[in-house]
Amino acid sequence: MTAPSLHSAPPAAASPGLRGRRILLRLPSRWRPPSRLGTALVAVVLFLVVFGLLMVLSSSSIESHSDGNGFFGRFWSQWVFCGVGLGMLLLVPALSRRTIQRAATVLLIAACVLQLLAITTPLGVQIGDNTNWIRLGPVTGQPSEGIKLGLAVWLGTALGARGVDPADGRVLALRTLPVVVPALLLVQLGGDLGTTVVTAAFTLGACYFAGARLRHLGLALGVVAAGAVLLALSSETRRGRVFAFFGGTSAVNPDVDWQVKNAHYGLATGRIWGVGLGNSHAKWSWLPSADTDFIFAVIGEELGLVGASLVLGLFGALAVIMVAIMRATANPVARIVTGTVLVWLVFQAFVNIAVVLGLLPVLGVPLPFVSAGGTAMVAALAATGVVLSFTRAERTVTGPRAPLVE
Repeated sequence: MTAPSLHSAPPAAASPGLRGRRILLRLPSRWRPPSRLGTALVAVVLFLVVFGLLMVLSSSSIESHSDGNGFFGRFWSQWVFCGVGLGMLLLVPALSRRTIQRAATVLLIAACVLQLLAITTPLGVQIGDNTNWIRLGPVTGQPSEGIKLGLAVWLGTALGARGVDPADGRVLALRTLPVVVPALLLVQLGGDLGTTVVTAAFTLGACYFAGARLRHLGLALGVVAAGAVLLALSSETRRGRVFAFFGGTSAVNPDVDWQVKNAHYGLATGRIWGVGLGNSHAKWSWLPSADTDFIFAVIGEELGLVGASLVLGLFGALAVIMVAIMRATANPVARIVTGTVLVWLVFQAFVNIAVVLGLLPVLGVPLPFVSAGGTAMVAALAATGVVLSFTRAERTVTGPRAPLVE
């Protein structure tokens, strides 16, 4: 018997027919980990949420104690809503795309009904000039945040459907106006101009990412801008804010610019490094809405230009990641929904910060992921979960290693 040659054929177990083949191991999409872009998105959002909790604790402690809720009253409330929102961030990506789209439609209808109840029944809660809150038992929330979330997903579904040509102005109008206009009208009837502007802005963003013609978008933008000006001048309080922005005064509220002035005092006091976390002077009842609409002023005072720049950088990173997600997907619905959520969150952050800096009249919108506000936090985290659902990775196994395919 001769010894086997060193150059003999491989054992029969390695059949030539199997040579070079890939063994595919596919997990259900709901259990696949997010891609690198999805991981980066979660990291930025979680950092903003944790940072926001810290700043809510600092900015709300004094007024919370003055209201009889203890130093941690508002913080614990925000913590609970953050827990609900983080649950949504985990749950929503595990749902199928069809389920998310159907749930968004149901949410949009339910939120519109609740918004109608808020402005027509005693269930509505008025804060300032706005009646955009509703109290159901021990829970108080803003249906308008549900309208934003439902509308963002619905727009992507309607404009990204097969056979729809958003470049046709008539098709674009028929697809959007019958739903968007009533939703905006319900929000505005509650007196919340800020939410109306943000919702109109991301609606235009959805149309842009769907491929609408620029002349149609320009016309729509002109109509939205003219409507926003008319609505701003229709209320004595909002008119006073506009006059104060241009250096005037308000007969109804002579101290209408008190909030903005104290926000500027806080930012100026913070300088480069800030006065230290927890050491804000503005939060001692000098700055109204210190933990909600004007929390950026407390950030600038306590953490200085460095802390304020960090917040700006995080929202810039959020925008870059979402643009990369849009470029990485070929699905039109996923692209439009991601772009709509991008405009929603980043534009709202821009408006909030611009108001604090005195670049826009006071509109009253929270800083996403950072400001106190339970319904807004849950809606923003759920919207992030929707975007995350589009970034699920597929894994293939070849031998001992499993390359990740975006």
